[in-house]
Amino acid sequence: MTTKPFIGRGAGFNPPNRFEALRTEQPPTDLTEYFDVPEPGQKIPTRVYVDRSKTLLSKNDSPDLGFTYSLNPYRGCEHGCIYCYARPSHEYLGFSAGLDFETRIVVKLDAPRLLEETFRSSSWKPEVIVFSGNTDCYQPLERTLGLTRQCLQVFAKYRHPVSLITKNALIQRDVDILRELAGRNLVLVVITITTLDQSLIKIMEPRTSAASKRLETIEVLANQGIPVGVNVAPVIPGLTESEIPVILKEAADRGAQCAGYTIVRLSHGLKDLFEEWLHRELPRRAGRVLARLRDVRNGALSDSAFGTRMSGTGEYAGAIRRLFEVNAAKFSLNKRPLHLCTAEFLSPHQAQLPLFHQS
Repeated sequence: MTTKPFIGRGAGFNPPNRFEALRTEQPPTDLTEYFDVPEPGQKIPTRVYVDRSKTLLSKNDSPDLGFTYSLNPYRGCEHGCIYCYARPSHEYLGFSAGLDFETRIVVKLDAPRLLEETFRSSSWKPEVIVFSGNTDCYQPLERTLGLTRQCLQVFAKYRHPVSLITKNALIQRDVDILRELAGRNLVLVVITITTLDQSLIKIMEPRTSAASKRLETIEVLANQGIPVGVNVAPVIPGLTESEIPVILKEAADRGAQCAGYTIVRLSHGLKDLFEEWLHRELPRRAGRVLARLRDVRNGALSDSAFGTRMSGTGEYAGAIRRLFEVNAAKFSLNKRPLHLCTAEFLSPHQAQLPLFHQS
């Protein structure tokens, strides 16, 4: 393990892949690669590989999540958030949950085409698709590839409902499409804010947008008539829970209509990554944070049980829940449920659809 952080990276090392048979020392050689220009002093460049998957949507069967289908055009995330629950999913690709997760990004260049094929299928029944359920659909690479924007154009073309979750202000680029969707009650945007402390963001979420830019994004979207909410996530006990009231207030003041929260969960190799980061970046607070994490996880650092894995258990988890609920009510968040429309969907059997189709 390193004692010096890599510039612009959250993880300090690559923990072993828990699927030993799938572990790779070198990535496959038959994938197209794009190399970003390294930042001054950066030791690890970002490498991007093409995903040749034949299908696009991921189906969720977890009772903890309020959606069935999610869309992830990127696997891995250059944001580098040290706590990210998606890190262990990179192990399914033969990579590590550590530095690999934020430096080896797999992209689905065919995502817009695959999405349109899904909507044109006679068996497809419209329901809200969450964009993204795993890694951020507006991570830095989106600025170059534009896969999320192209997919949003497909959503607009077929008048299909979509919800987006991001912590990147790049979503402001797509206000034109989001405004079109909002006019038909087809979109909800959720901006994730973990902390308002920019010094903490720089070491914990090194390539995300600044807190001020995320709040600005809420305001920009709200002013354009686009339904927007805030996700205080993840709450890290002993480190960020005290910020819940101010985050909710600042988001509400800028037009957020709804809010949610989750407590950090450290599954598989993520536990080692997070502990190493704590002792490296916040050594004086590490003991308190780990103790609080065990308070809300029944003595452990993670909990995979449905019903508790997102919110924790015990007295301290209850205190966090009450803090959130009281302040959400105080700032008039979650006053009414937001239901997106499915009746506007243009099925492939409707006569007018070919008028919008470009061959």
